[in-house]
Amino acid sequence: MTLMKPCVSQVCTLPAAFADDVAGYAGGGCDAVEVWLTKLEQHLAANDPDDTRKLLADRGVTLAAAAYQGGLLLSQGEQRRAAFDHFKRRLDLCQRFGIPTVVVVADFVRQVDEAALGRAIVSLTEAARWAAGFGVRLALEFRGTDTFCACLETALLLVEQCGEPNAGVCLDVFHYYKGPSKPEDLDRLTAANLAHVQVCDVPGVPRELMTDAHRVFPGEGDFRLEPIVAKLRQIGYTGYVSLELMNPVVWRAKPSQVAELGMVALRRTLGDG
Repeated sequence: MTLMKPCVSQVCTLPAAFADDVAGYAGGGCDAVEVWLTKLEQHLAANDPDDTRKLLADRGVTLAAAAYQGGLLLSQGEQRRAAFDHFKRRLDLCQRFGIPTVVVVADFVRQVDEAALGRAIVSLTEAARWAAGFGVRLALEFRGTDTFCACLETALLLVEQCGEPNAGVCLDVFHYYKGPSKPEDLDRLTAANLAHVQVCDVPGVPRELMTDAHRVFPGEGDFRLEPIVAKLRQIGYTGYVSLELMNPVVWRAKPSQVAELGMVALRRTLGDG
């Protein structure tokens, strides 16, 4: 029996409203949700926070993590100030709703140099210190198609150089297989530096061609998920493992159906049935 906790990301049902997700996920047997921050922000523009907390409590749903915040690591000047202001508002939101982890992504750049790397470490350190003040942990996600922070090794390097105890990495298996990450990179993962995990699968598509739209439920594709789960179990990871699909076909299904299918796939992947 694994101690890892399954949850479903709201991006799996992107067209649905926040309240519909909460009701549908609960109806599908999912009690932990990775929040799509824009959805929550849109919901709160028309709904009272206390009513929203009551909605979650009534449905027995926990907000396990939040995705995602960009623009922090490499931006400069006014753009950087705006990104950090937005980030601080979101940290306040996380604190108010008890969301423990925020996924952070690196900014897109055409070319990376030593100055950019140093700037990213300084900015990640500042972001982590701000997050600590709100009781939030950061999960830095690498993206396999990006110019900067495209692999697990680089994400771990940034977290290590940052040195803040509430900064860790987000292991997204799509980007792990899509990009230049290597199996030996997994050896550097520990329960201390791994902050969040996102899983999916992709069937029969070469790395060069696969996109987010090819994501399917774990077990329906060709990814070798067993070694990753074994590694998570070996290091004693007890955090959330989130289903993350950006598949337009899946988006047409009801949130309750996606949640039910997702929880079955997650439990099977994690060895719980």
